[in-house]
Amino acid sequence: MRRRPIVAIDGPAGAGKTTVTVQVAQTLGYLLLGTGALYRAVALAARRAGAAWDDASAVEQVANEISARGGVRIARSAIGTQRVVLDGEDVTDLLYSEQMGGGASQVSAVPAVRTALLDVQREAGKDGGIVAEGRDVGTVVFPDAEAKFFLTASVTVRARRRYDEMRARGIAADLEAIRRDVEQRDLRDSTRSVAPLVQAPDALVVDSSEMTPQAVVDHIVARVRRVEVELGPR
Repeated sequence: MRRRPIVAIDGPAGAGKTTVTVQVAQTLGYLLLGTGALYRAVALAARRAGAAWDDASAVEQVANEISARGGVRIARSAIGTQRVVLDGEDVTDLLYSEQMGGGASQVSAVPAVRTALLDVQREAGKDGGIVAEGRDVGTVVFPDAEAKFFLTASVTVRARRRYDEMRARGIAADLEAIRRDVEQRDLRDSTRSVAPLVQAPDALVVDSSEMTPQAVVDHIVARVRRVEVELGPR
């Protein structure tokens, strides 16, 4: 039995998973695994290889080649945040655009891509003491995680958050277009045939629509601390 739990935080795009997961991991002193970053890295690699994101065969080849050569890995910065290294290059700052988010949604729907990255994720969490964030970490990647959460928020709130984030970075944005994109991505993620976005039956739902990020973090950390006690001393 693991002495420290695997913490799985699932939920739709824009619910605040990335921000919350980083803070939860730092507060607990756990490793951080943002699984969505791996799919974004595959999307970036596909783009660089000239492979269209909707070409399942081409994307599968890119993912398998990356997996075979150990081309993608998660690293930790000096302050504990997650960095993504693709073939020796830190590509983290290239991954978090609307375009790469859409690409990740498409490539992650390809079964072979998910298979190629599954072992990487499970190896990272085998001993527990990890906070994993994504859209299927509690149902597919770590179905035996001891602490599962489904973090969500309304479409309106998620669109506004993305809009404000883009404007703060000096990127032109259209709120209505972002809202439509959020709805379309939700539909794609929840209806795809492979690892659809669903709430695990044993996950605690956390609706962040009316909560501050810190309130969400405190809520999750309190629950994890109770799970740590249930697992016993390290």
